[in-house]
Amino acid sequence: MWGLTGGIATGKSTVSHWLSLAGLKIIDADVIARQVVAPGTPGLQQICATFGENFRRADGSLDRKKLGQLVFSRPEELRRLEAITTPLIQAEIQRQLALYRTQNATGIVIDAPTFYEVGYLVDLVDHVMVVATSAAIQRQRLMARNGLSEAAAQARMDQQWPIAKKVALADVVIDNAGTIAQTRQQVVEWLDTTNLGSSAAVLAEELD
Repeated sequence: MWGLTGGIATGKSTVSHWLSLAGLKIIDADVIARQVVAPGTPGLQQICATFGENFRRADGSLDRKKLGQLVFSRPEELRRLEAITTPLIQAEIQRQLALYRTQNATGIVIDAPTFYEVGYLVDLVDHVMVVATSAAIQRQRLMARNGLSEAAAQARMDQQWPIAKKVALADVVIDNAGTIAQTRQQVVEWLDTTNLGSSAAVLAEELD
């Protein structure tokens, strides 16, 4: 059982995609985080009851951008949000994990951006892979990806542990400071070493 983490904009999702291509079973906390606050869910109801109906769009969905602007600038509001979403996410991760275990699945990966920060996930896995880059590259990529100012990007990074702290605890580190081809080669070598999935499927995908 593996955990996969990194920091915001370090390239974790790209590595997760490759592991999925290789045939590993991915339990994606980011996907689950969206599912538990989808229209009509108790999660969304709790958020609107806590923060206000103005965080619900006209189509009934959560205004994630508006909520993000609030919680990433005010840590106390982020804690209020996490008090709602964390138990819901944890329950769904446990449900998927139990399902894979009944299927005797191997190569299960829990993919979570705040893997270490939330605490409980560490006890569910045997090993952790961290996708890392420098803070400067991370900030630059986040600014470009999300259209954020440097201060706004740094504020989001500050809500997570520094990458160096995660790297110090990792069993495997994927260095994503170079080219995408270099990053992929590290994943291929890990797959070939562990025999948990097919590296050929990863190599077959064309890189942008």
